[in-house]
Amino acid sequence: SPSLGRRRREAAEEEVEETPQEKKLRLAKLYLEQLRQHGESRPAPGAGAPARQRGGQPPVLSPALTPPHIPLSLQVQPPDPASIRVLRGHQLPVTCLVISPDDRFIFSASKDGSLIKCKWEVESGKRLCMVPGGKKGTEERHMGHASHVLCMAISSDGKYLATGDRNKLIMIWDAATCKRLHIFTGHHDAVSGLSFRKGTHQLYSASHDRCVKVWNVAENAYVETLFGHQDVITGLDSLSRECCVTAGGRDGTVRLWKIPEESQLVFYGHQGSIDCIQLINEEHMVSGADDGSVALWGLTKKKPLALARQAHGMQDTQGLQQPYWISAVAALRNSDLLATGSHSASVKLWKCGEGFRKLEPLWDIPLVGFVNSLKFSAAGDFLVAGLGQEHRLGRWWRVKEAKNSICIIPLKRRAAAPSPEAPNSS
Repeated sequence: SPSLGRRRREAAEEEVEETPQEKKLRLAKLYLEQLRQHGESRPAPGAGAPARQRGGQPPVLSPALTPPHIPLSLQVQPPDPASIRVLRGHQLPVTCLVISPDDRFIFSASKDGSLIKCKWEVESGKRLCMVPGGKKGTEERHMGHASHVLCMAISSDGKYLATGDRNKLIMIWDAATCKRLHIFTGHHDAVSGLSFRKGTHQLYSASHDRCVKVWNVAENAYVETLFGHQDVITGLDSLSRECCVTAGGRDGTVRLWKIPEESQLVFYGHQGSIDCIQLINEEHMVSGADDGSVALWGLTKKKPLALARQAHGMQDTQGLQQPYWISAVAALRNSDLLATGSHSASVKLWKCGEGFRKLEPLWDIPLVGFVNSLKFSAAGDFLVAGLGQEHRLGRWWRVKEAKNSICIIPLKRRAAAPSPEAPNSS
């Protein structure tokens, strides 16, 4: 068909070659989409109108083949600052957080040596669990970490929680009871990124020692180490595929690691240190850097599809104009809604426009302090921000008026527009 020929020509123009497996998956998606369109254009059995006109639904595809782009930004209302809930408990800056897969709990960690990890109930805002830390070298005797926790991840079944610290350690926890199950050692510097592969208990970890390690949490086993970055790795993320993406700090690269093929793809676009990264879907990702830019990437292009420079504006530092660092990014999975954080006194919401080739600012949400972590709930009902007086990786600046806290920002959907056929629609 003409559309198939067009897709083949576009694929031939891509800068990154497809593996045979990726080509099969792409062609299968195209074939299913053609079948779906063909099914919608045919009348339903025993009826004279197409299925969609009679309220019929298109065939439901499996999760792996669902359309990667849902325009959710059109449905979300501008958040009301008065509706933001603040959870206080950490004495020092919050460095990282995750939301449980069922959106009921938030796990957070900070630079505080005495209050290292907390579990919160979203609905009530109550702190359900607190894991204290100890002195360096006493991790085997104490329950928690003995240094700053920089990253955490939770498995997609909500069973395991992983935390990584400046002391090169990864701790595995039972998410339900907050009981520590295991300690992974092997990194030679601070652990700065963690992510569970979706649907599995395979864990990826990134470190300032410039390597990525793969672990099997269910069996408490180390699997392999991946090398390639030329500077400290500052962020990591993964989804269902057996691959992960990393932000390479001052080496200026974003990398996609293909685990089975033992290969990597290298992406260039930022001018400064790339500090945070997250996948939007299986084909696109977003990253932020200390040059103030936010980049939108396609996994088949080595250059950004869209780049927003000075995304949070400029600051006056000792008489010099510098962009606000992008310290956190978040994406609502399989949608076009993004969030970015800095210390510019606001979190920004963005829309991915025109097939992920544009970044369009939507709204600013006032939050004072360094936004060190951002996460959307799975259902897209709220956004959680981890705030601190300092950046999670250092003490370059201090925002004295900021509160070390966790902020829950409700995201309300717009009311559905009335149908033109509805009575009294005028």
